[in-house]
Amino acid sequence: MIIDTHQHVFWHGRDDAGLIADLDEHSIDLAWLLTWEIASTEDSPAYHHVLNPEHLRPDGTHAGIVLADLIKARDRYPDRFVLGYCPHPCLGDAPALLEAAHRMHGARVCGEWKFRMLFDDPRCLNLYRKAGELGMPVVLHLDVPYLNDKATGRPVYQPNWYGGTVANLERALQACPETTFIGHAPGFWREISGDADQAASHYPEGPLAPGNRIEHLLERYPNLYADLSAGSALRALKRDVAFSRNLLERFQNRFLFARDYYGGELMAFLRQMDLSDSAWSAIVHGNAQRLVPLDAETVPASTMTLS
Repeated sequence: MIIDTHQHVFWHGRDDAGLIADLDEHSIDLAWLLTWEIASTEDSPAYHHVLNPEHLRPDGTHAGIVLADLIKARDRYPDRFVLGYCPHPCLGDAPALLEAAHRMHGARVCGEWKFRMLFDDPRCLNLYRKAGELGMPVVLHLDVPYLNDKATGRPVYQPNWYGGTVANLERALQACPETTFIGHAPGFWREISGDADQAASHYPEGPLAPGNRIEHLLERYPNLYADLSAGSALRALKRDVAFSRNLLERFQNRFLFARDYYGGELMAFLRQMDLSDSAWSAIVHGNAQRLVPLDAETVPASTMTLS
């Protein structure tokens, strides 16, 4: 079995049938579908071309990847999708909305958390604690608010930031030890190198410097996992393949196969890494099944006998 733990629907030009076709093409049995609620004050028109135009607001801002689309897709393909949902912590009673989605619609994952606020904002902590109470892992998108200017070294503000810094992530991990978090996105994966704070790009390249924070966080916080989705993870892993293989082997019970898009580039790279059987099984399905146990209704019939 292969589980894609970070996926969206009605996204990048594909509807739910298009996503199923892509899963089939790459022999992926199941996908976690995640929302992305966009407040009108956080809208970025640069994303509009990859989102469902049905959800454009009258004021020209976009509502994002909404729960209703995910429910529609899950109900059409109940044995292929696990429902996720993350309400905006600033809009309404987010913990109550999360619990309602869990009880009414069977949401199993709190994600994607992708908002222009700090991870350790009290309103976010309340949401995380509810997710922990409900047994829902929280998928966090981290994009830092500042990058260093290449010429001067001075910090340059990044308007499309989400979560703050790895320090804000660490405080959330400390504040909510009963909640499982899944790190994701450029701000998280740049921490594979110890010189991340000096980076002038969201996607740093070149040799890795010692003292990376990803290992530090995984060692210190058993409630932290990481998904391998999007170009951010793949680019980070390719910076030093030998180091990355050792990292995946050492923390094999904490990494999750995930794409956030389509295609087979990540799977091909993981196969080339020649991981141990135990690491491979844990990453491509075992860890996901441990975090979100599957019942008979959500296990594809073709895999019912597989471990």
